Amino acid sequence: MNQPAQATSRLMQSYSSENNDAFIQRLTRLLDDADLSAMQKNMEQARRLMTYYRCAILEVETKFKVLNEQFSLQHERNPIESIKSRVKSPESIQEKMVRCHLPATLTAIEENLADIAGVRVICSFIDDIYMLADCLLQQDDVRLLQRKDYIRQPKENGYRSLHLIIEIPIFLQNEKRMMKVEVQLRTIAMEFWANLEHKLRYKKDLPEPILCQTADELSECARLSALLDLKMQNIRNTIESNMERDEEPDTLTVL
Repeated sequence: MNQPAQATSRLMQSYSSENNDAFIQRLTRLLDDADLSAMQKNMEQARRLMTYYRCAILEVETKFKVLNEQFSLQHERNPIESIKSRVKSPESIQEKMVRCHLPATLTAIEENLADIAGVRVICSFIDDIYMLADCLLQQDDVRLLQRKDYIRQPKENGYRSLHLIIEIPIFLQNEKRMMKVEVQLRTIAMEFWANLEHKLRYKKDLPEPILCQTADELSECARLSALLDLKMQNIRNTIESNMERDEEPDTLTVL
């Protein structure tokens, strides 16, 4: 058994823990099949599928960690501040399938939902986002399915991030399987704003005037965070340009 397959096997064994079983039980209760034998079969299939998504997350995380190390060696700085990941919750899966009018089956989940596995990469500067995205997509085992640039074209509420839906292989004991992963790349300022906006957005018991006021204020905060990103990027560009000039060798004039 090769190393990737061994890693997958160990991960699948660890998936039988109490927390993961609770996750699978929540997921299978949302599926169409109601009889006990079908539910047991669904649990095993759901456990296996969610493990595949977790393995895909590991693959993507590793790719970014390698890029971060390589960049550190070449440029003496790390473009990645942190990497976060998640598997979509059963309730979120159900909500999206209802919204998209999809049947509540594992096959429909795998074939139609591209964001079950998610990886979020927090970068230092805006340029780092596009550099890392390009490096990832240049790898011959990464296939781009969809790209949405909410940095150059922010959402109405001010949300900014680069979204990539990619397909990558995971190597199992006896097969190679292609899995979809959603990758989000954003700066520290974008992450800060998105986290707070997400928490405030669920305060739905507020009066309508207050909701409108806070929406306007959050939009202004998004504008200010974008301005901060641009200013920090310009400062870095100025510093690097000056360092490059200092490193240029002196030229001798031949008389």
